Amino acid sequence: MGTTRLTSRRRQDQGFKWARISMAVLGTVGVIDTGSITLKRWGMLGDLTCPMGGDGCDMVLNSPWGTLAQTETFSIPLSFAGLLAYLAVLVMALVPLLPGLMENRSDLSRRTWWGLFTVSLGMAVFSMVLLGLMVFKIQAFCFFCVLSATLSVLLLILCVIGGGWDDPSQLFFRGILLALAVLLGSLIWASVLDPARPEAAVTGPGAPPLVTSASTPAKVALAEHLTATGAVMYSAYWCPHCHEQKEDFGLEAAKKLTVVECAEDGQNSQRALCQSKKIEGFPTWEINGKLDSGVKDLKTLAGLSGFKGDNNF
Repeated sequence: MGTTRLTSRRRQDQGFKWARISMAVLGTVGVIDTGSITLKRWGMLGDLTCPMGGDGCDMVLNSPWGTLAQTETFSIPLSFAGLLAYLAVLVMALVPLLPGLMENRSDLSRRTWWGLFTVSLGMAVFSMVLLGLMVFKIQAFCFFCVLSATLSVLLLILCVIGGGWDDPSQLFFRGILLALAVLLGSLIWASVLDPARPEAAVTGPGAPPLVTSASTPAKVALAEHLTATGAVMYSAYWCPHCHEQKEDFGLEAAKKLTVVECAEDGQNSQRALCQSKKIEGFPTWEINGKLDSGVKDLKTLAGLSGFKGDNNF
């Protein structure tokens, strides 16, 4: 009886081998996914084709939430953090399976299962926040981002099922605390980087001039309609006509527009997207799939986009 309990406890401590192998496979896919994005952002890999999403990947990855740190010469994309997380999963999943660890295997297994649970839960919660930003803020689809979120959730499921946990209640309690902490931190991070918040005045090198005119409810409604219908304004921070167009909308309405920065040295530049669209002048509007360059009066934009609201701009 005692031998049976000891054997069972060792098996529970070490979890299931198939779960570790499955997590290692998913971790490898995650490394390839986030590694490819990171290398592309660093200019070490060619363009990536975004399945099912057209230019959505560029819009998401080049959004304010796509970069952890930015200097004039170097940037650290958010995908790099994902790369490190998937590498950690891969290492923790495989190390206890290596030969020559018989004496410490049980203790190492327990520690790595807790590590796998912590990393996979944090990744899953953070990925849900990123998907929310993609859908509600950026309003674009990125296959690579959805793939990473799916991998994170699958890793968490495998960890919970295959970890052989002695005390599920302790796992649940720690998981709730960790999930709440990650969720709170993620929401604060997302809010700080949100360009639409009132205090988010963008300044510094590559930043466009501040819009100072006021918006009327009709202008705000038009801007919201343009964004909802997928209209995009391609701009350059140094372009006076682009600033003129934003002043026509006013501060509040201009914040609701989807504006793509095309200047290579502009903040949150999406130069590759602009080049793929063959943008030659600024501003250029893309409305209903058609490009139209030059400053447009608001009634013209309303007509081109099918706006049916108040046009007393």
